[in-house]
Order: sequence, then structure tokens, then C-alpha cells
Amino acid sequence: MNLAVRDVRHRLGRFLLTALGLGLLLGTVMAMGGIYRGLVEDALALVRMSGADLWVVQKDTNGPFAETSRVPEDVARTIRAVPGVRDASAVAFQTLQFRVGAKPFRVQLVGHQPGAMGGPAAVVAGRPMVRSRYEMLVDRRAGVPLGAEIRIGRQSFSVVGLTDGVVSSSGDPAVFVSLRDAQDIQFLKANEAVRNERVRLQADLEATPAVAGVPAAALAPILQDTHLANAILVRLEPWAAPRDVAARIERWNHYRAMTAAEQEDLLAKNVIERNRQQILLFRIILLSVSTVVIALVVFTMTMEKTRDIATLKIIGAPDRTIAGLILQQALALGVLGYGLGGVLISLTLQYFPRRVAILPFDQYVLFGIVLVICVLASLFGIRRALRVNPTLALGGGA
Repeated sequence: MNLAVRDVRHRLGRFLLTALGLGLLLGTVMAMGGIYRGLVEDALALVRMSGADLWVVQKDTNGPFAETSRVPEDVARTIRAVPGVRDASAVAFQTLQFRVGAKPFRVQLVGHQPGAMGGPAAVVAGRPMVRSRYEMLVDRRAGVPLGAEIRIGRQSFSVVGLTDGVVSSSGDPAVFVSLRDAQDIQFLKANEAVRNERVRLQADLEATPAVAGVPAAALAPILQDTHLANAILVRLEPWAAPRDVAARIERWNHYRAMTAAEQEDLLAKNVIERNRQQILLFRIILLSVSTVVIALVVFTMTMEKTRDIATLKIIGAPDRTIAGLILQQALALGVLGYGLGGVLISLTLQYFPRRVAILPFDQYVLFGIVLVICVLASLFGIRRALRVNPTLALGGGA
């Protein structure tokens, strides 16, 4: 007979309640790992969606996701002439907030040339953008219905399609408009600001004798240039080496060219590094608590059957049988708690406000950690069991 199974049946209610509590802890650990994986996937969603081999950004900057980057839109034509470049397209990024009815939405606005790089890989509802102005694609996570009219600044957009799973590094749903619309939203100033700047510019012109006769209105189109982008996406020929082409662009065009791998590394390690460290620390704390819980439960169960263990020793049960009893109970507790935690996270996965990515590899690693924790936690109970005096079964002292 299996002594561990018979002992668990004898105290089944308490054993199941303990396993449930442990399952809640392990479920939280799984959730923390899934949240971190979700953070990484969200941070890299826009980079991977673009399909670009190189990101050309403003010199001495780390790109549009880490800091401000502005490059002229027509740089894309110059980069297309670089040997090894198959295609180049300008894109604009901006975080903004708009309203649909009374509900505010914070989104990542992406401006791209329809049909070129930078747009969504697929539209899950509605249709892609076919007009060059005033159409919009919205990620379904924003909850904006098809056909909704959204006003941003001076412009009004019609939602013609929905995407799925395209978000910013902060988890904000992505919104896609044409590059021209994005440039107007980001770089075109309001009428009041334009008038105020013209007044200040006119005062500066009059104070400078060389240009005193030039009206401010004549310089306004030059000063208010909206033909800018935040990055140029570059797709290379199959035979081209990304680093060689990047070095050529930096040498002759005086911009910074980052490979897709460098952009992903920047986002994964710099933009979400603090979140990663915080989640990792929280997981370590929870696993430590789980170890303590298993150790205390196993030790308590061992103390409660001290006389039973003494009886086993009197009838000649070897130490390995007694140690196996304790170890099997600890492993059963850990495996059952792990299973309950897995069921819990699978049932609540869709209710988290941000993406939770549960990967099989992470689950396997966590299962191995749980088994190690159970073995370590059982050592306290085994040590106590092996020190039990056999005479205790006959009413002697411990």
C-alpha cells in the first residue's frame, strides 16, 4: 500500500484547501510571467508588424519609440537609391487621446502611406484604407465600432476597418491613418497658435534691419513644414547585408540606421526594463512564499503523525520508506497546486486589461521549479521524521 495516499485520504479536506491556496499563489506567478511576456509582445508589435529590415531615424537618437525623432519625408526617396535597398517608406508615430461619445481613448497613432510598409498586416473586420485622406483603422481593443466618426484636431475620420492585437509598448491600441493625415495631426498647429507665432515673427523681423520689410505671412509656409516623419522604414534586397547597408546610410545620408533586431533589443531592454525587473522580483517573492507554505504544511503534517512514524520504525520500516512518505506528499501538494493554478489562469486570462501571453516553455520551467521547491520543502519534514524515537509508539519520550 502507498502510505502517502492513505495519509492524504485521512486528511483530505485540509490537503485540498492547502493545495487550493498554493494554486492561487502559483496562478499569480503564472500571471506575472504571462504579463511580462505580454509586455514584450506589445512592445515589439509595431516593430514586427512593419516588416522593415532597417529603421532610419534622426541622428544621435534611439528612434521614435524611445525619444523624439524627426526626419524629412523625402529622405525615403534618397534611401531608395542606396545599393541593397528594395523599398523605403516614411512613417509617423504619435500618442494622443480622443473621444468617442463621452468615453476617452488613449491610442498610438500610426501614419503610413496606404499600401506601403508601416500598415497593419491584416484587417479582421471592415476593409483596408483605400482613400488617401480621412479614413482610419482602429484596433478592436479600443472598442470603437465600425463606421464611427472620430474628430482629431481639425480633421474628422471615419473608422473603416478593425485590426487585432496591434498595440504600443504601453498597451495602447494602435490607430492607423494616412501619412498625410498623421503629419497634419502631429505637425500642423492650430489657427490660434499660427496667429500668435506670426505676431512674434513679425516683431522679430521688424527688429532685424536686413529683413525688416519681409511680411511674416510670406515666411509662414516655410516655418510650418508638415512634410516630416518620425522614421523611414527600409526593406532590403535578399542578398543585402543589413549592417553594411546601415553603415552606408549613416555615412552618406547622416542619419542613424538601426536594424530590426537592434530596434527590438532597444524596446525589450530599455523601454520595459523596469517593468521586467519589478515583475521578476514579484515572482521570486511569490515562489519564496510558496516554498515556505509547502514546508510548513509538510512539517505540520509530519508532526501530527509522529506516533504513526514511530510505529513504522518499530515494525522495521526503513528510513527511505518514511522519507518517501514525506516527499510524495510534498510533491502531490505541489503538483496539485500547480494544476489548480493553471486552471485558474486559463479561466481568467481574457479578463486582464493587458495582454497575458502564457508560453509552454515558461510553464515547463515553472513546473520544474515547483518540483525543486517541493523537494527542498520536504527536507524539513524528512529531517524531523527521521529523528522520531521509535519508543514513542509505546508511550515513551520523543
